[in-house]
Amino acid sequence: MKKRSFKVAALLMSGALLCSSCIGSFGLFNKYEKWQCSMTSNKYVNGIVGLILQPIVGGICLVVDALVLNTIEFWTGNSPVTASTIQKVQGQDGRYYAVKTLKNGYEVTSPTGEVTLFLHDAATDGWSMTQNGVTKELFRFNSDGTIQATLQNGQKLTVGNDEAGLQQVREALATDNFYALR
Repeated sequence: MKKRSFKVAALLMSGALLCSSCIGSFGLFNKYEKWQCSMTSNKYVNGIVGLILQPIVGGICLVVDALVLNTIEFWTGNSPVTASTIQKVQGQDGRYYAVKTLKNGYEVTSPTGEVTLFLHDAATDGWSMTQNGVTKELFRFNSDGTIQATLQNGQKLTVGNDEAGLQQVREALATDNFYALR
């Protein structure tokens, strides 16, 4: 009787640890699933290969994600799998840009090869842009809940963190551009 109640208690305890509220992003399993769905251009071949690989590779990815990678993500706040991912994003000009996720921001590569960095500074809680070796602060979050935006002419504008604040920045940028066009 004692052995059975110990096994049941151990099973319930392990189930409680595995099914806790810190779920995580399951980055490894999602990358495997994306690869499996797009490994060939034929969806039927992808399905057949998926039926063969899913029980083995999918299971391993799921267990590694649940026990190791999601735990690292929970305690550090960063997913070890999703760091340094590269996505192609279509810009307003219709061209595709490569956006690489960095630990502290983003690296955007234009179709012409020009690299722009958008970096977050944790000390000032601000975002800056680095292009052609020149770094410019874009904005920072103030401790009182406001945002300090840096305009193109270098002036600083403190606005609220809401739609009205966004509108103030838009108006200031439109005025700044108007004088630049003269």
